Amino acid sequence: MKSNAKPTFDEELIARKSGYFSIAGIDEVGRGPIAGPVVSAAVILETSMFFNWLSKIRDSKQLSHKRRVEIFDSIVSENIPYGIGIVSSSEIDDIGIVEATRKSMIKAVDNLGINPDFLLIDAVSLDKHGIESKSIIKGDQLCLSIAAASIVAKVCRDSMMLEEDYNYPGYGFAQNKGYPTKLHMDRLRELGPTPIHRFSFAPVRDISRSW
Repeated sequence: MKSNAKPTFDEELIARKSGYFSIAGIDEVGRGPIAGPVVSAAVILETSMFFNWLSKIRDSKQLSHKRRVEIFDSIVSENIPYGIGIVSSSEIDDIGIVEATRKSMIKAVDNLGINPDFLLIDAVSLDKHGIESKSIIKGDQLCLSIAAASIVAKVCRDSMMLEEDYNYPGYGFAQNKGYPTKLHMDRLRELGPTPIHRFSFAPVRDISRSW
């Protein structure tokens, strides 16, 4: 699939034709970092919407920080229903990243404030209290609701990691967002792990043994 392809409402329209009314797109951010939480978002976009900013929505990884924030601010200002689900690094250590990802997605749906009757999920199968759902590979590139969720989750997690950079200076969390960059790994060896590091992940586990 071309990286500049635009996500569409095709999946939402298929669900509407099948009789579903309130359709939420779900995506997560933060499976790969060695520090910080995994964060999911659920967003409900109506297929009848004609906001100009909808045409700018892409998978969050394809957008600049500035554009992501602009779209997030538009979602907030237009009162688009969205929910955030956060699972901490310590809980990731307890239950594993796969289960933590699912848990964050369920939390995001619970925090929507609206009860959806259908879920469109990026690449993950989710059993959410009997709500019908569809897992879509590369859903953040194909489906507008999922792409919007990827943006919301990314903006929220990035904001959290900026705060953690203040709480734990020296690791470069403001820049690396908890991913294992060279600077991050060098500082991890020099300073040792923080409470927000994922001790079940090999790079942190191996280094923590020497502390």
